[in-house]
Amino acid sequence: MRQVVLDTETTGLSPQHGHKLTEIGCLELIDRKITGQTFHSYLNPERELDAKAAEITGLSWSMLKDKPKFINIADDFINFIDGAELIIHNAPFDLGFLDHELALLKHTWGRVSKNLSVIDTLLLSRELHPGQKNSLDALCKRYAIDNSHRTRHGALLDAEILASVYLAMTAGQTNLDLHTQTIATKSQQITELVMGRVVKRSENLKIIYANEQEQAQHLAMLEMIKKQKK
Repeated sequence: MRQVVLDTETTGLSPQHGHKLTEIGCLELIDRKITGQTFHSYLNPERELDAKAAEITGLSWSMLKDKPKFINIADDFINFIDGAELIIHNAPFDLGFLDHELALLKHTWGRVSKNLSVIDTLLLSRELHPGQKNSLDALCKRYAIDNSHRTRHGALLDAEILASVYLAMTAGQTNLDLHTQTIATKSQQITELVMGRVVKRSENLKIIYANEQEQAQHLAMLEMIKKQKK
């Protein structure tokens, strides 16, 4: 199974308000192993960053003016993610920006949310740890993953950390398609809510539902993890 862990950085919170991508970082997993294959690019957003975005990323428009625009890297990006299952933390945010950029280009490949299945690790962590903090930093602390080198947000760095978090969260899981119907439904609802404000979601969004046996196995795995954490 080929999976791609993906993260983005942006000039602000919403493409509806003219915000753009400043960085894309992707990391390849095959059969739960990090292959070392990556896709990474800084991008010229053609505008200044919001103060908060500049603070957490350390980037500015003056630093990005000589970087390629999204149109210049779109095909390479699509070639890297095509056919993979995506792993994203808070997927509607990243998908909203990526789909918006692709819609502006009227790219023949379509939109990410239409073509690929997605695991949202934020939703997964909320199922595993209800009522607890589930930011990337909080998950690193919970699973004893060293993120001391993460002094600022960076797309490729965060993708690398998220890969370690995802593998720790799903340790002992023998079938990576063991998504409960509850998780899949919540993921679809949140994606529709957020992305509906950006672009119209395709009715062909690919959602993989677990069968009854897989759901039972997954729930048993969650119960085992909860007992181990006590």
